[in-house]
Amino acid sequence: MIEVQVKATVSTPVRASWPLGEKAQLPPASEREWFVLCVINPDVTVPVRGFVLPRAHVAAAAWIAHMSWLTDPDAPAGKRNAPVERSRVSATTFQAYEGRWDLLEETAYEAPVLLPTNYRDLAIEPRVGLPPNHPWKRGLPIW
Repeated sequence: MIEVQVKATVSTPVRASWPLGEKAQLPPASEREWFVLCVINPDVTVPVRGFVLPRAHVAAAAWIAHMSWLTDPDAPAGKRNAPVERSRVSATTFQAYEGRWDLLEETAYEAPVLLPTNYRDLAIEPRVGLPPNHPWKRGLPIW
């Protein structure tokens, strides 16, 4: 048995992103928690795209994407002030999870991390890090 949170966006593939706020950034309560993020193309003849991710991966990506944007040293001072609850993550961040229904055959804790490699560097960086109580704070996986 698994628990699945489904989020969908209607968008062209290039611009697809999802709002992943406070609840999506909570740490997993069990090894059965998954997200399926869907992209529904406005052209109804195009199949729906599905991205299959463990909750811990979604939580980390939402935090990392937002905090990296918020604390970007190259951004003009005072121009970025949206709270982490307003995080949006693009489909390109999750591209390696597209169609990965096979991941559901194991627990969410056993799934490989398929986030962009630079997200691991950002998770270690003090200005970005990981969300509070995230399981990877006890030991960051290799990816």
